[in-house]
Amino acid sequence: MRMLVVDAFTARPFAGNPAGVCLLQDAADAGWMQRVAAEMKHSETAYVRPLPDPDADFELRWFTPLVEVALCGHATLASAHALYDTGTVDAGAPIRFRTRESGVLTVTRAADGSLSMDFPAVPAARVDPPEGLAGALGAAPLWTGRNDQNDLLVEVADEASVRGLAADTAALGEIDARGVIVTAAAAEPGGGYDFVSRFFGARVLLGDGEDPVTGSAHCALAPFWAARLGRAAVTGYQASERGGYVRAELRGDRVVLTGTAVTVLDGTLRI
Repeated sequence: MRMLVVDAFTARPFAGNPAGVCLLQDAADAGWMQRVAAEMKHSETAYVRPLPDPDADFELRWFTPLVEVALCGHATLASAHALYDTGTVDAGAPIRFRTRESGVLTVTRAADGSLSMDFPAVPAARVDPPEGLAGALGAAPLWTGRNDQNDLLVEVADEASVRGLAADTAALGEIDARGVIVTAAAAEPGGGYDFVSRFFGARVLLGDGEDPVTGSAHCALAPFWAARLGRAAVTGYQASERGGYVRAELRGDRVVLTGTAVTVLDGTLRI
């Protein structure tokens, strides 16, 4: 079966966030999908299967090397890019993905090749910082919230603090959260992005637990920064080693995330 590797939220190879995309024709066993994701070792591997469904075109599931997840932005972007790039879907047609826990997600392609994804907003409600959070991050939280994805959203002092974080992965793994989103306002407003962020998912990701560019995190970041900045449309830069830009527009209880993607590998999975 056909397998692609796509760098998402970037316009150039070897940046953004890589995802495996497996184009299935028939339903697959979840255990097999988990083993393939562990073999691929990307933060997420997506599985796309056509559906005979009037309300959706494809089934979409996402697996980290360790677990299946309920929502993944960069692997959704990668999956849509793969379907357009391989000619499976006409460039002007929207793609409707049916997911197990996040409903139907629609992706549209603009004339410039950028892809926009209609996702649920998952705003964070303010909570007290969990014990050990500041020490695990190496930075003092100014504001801490938790959302329905069980992500912690943590605002710190400034952009330099976000970029300079040297998080303790083991300590973060002891905190009750799917992931920890750390953010701050851009140091130079008008410089191409409004805020920066980093995402640490020690419980679901391998290695140092940092995800390069996290679409689902922007479902929390968008409502947070839209309220702070007083406008619905914002742009984030995820300041990981690879880095990537995510444009986000808050529309009621939905967030439209926009970015670009690049195919870096197109081959055959021989199992």
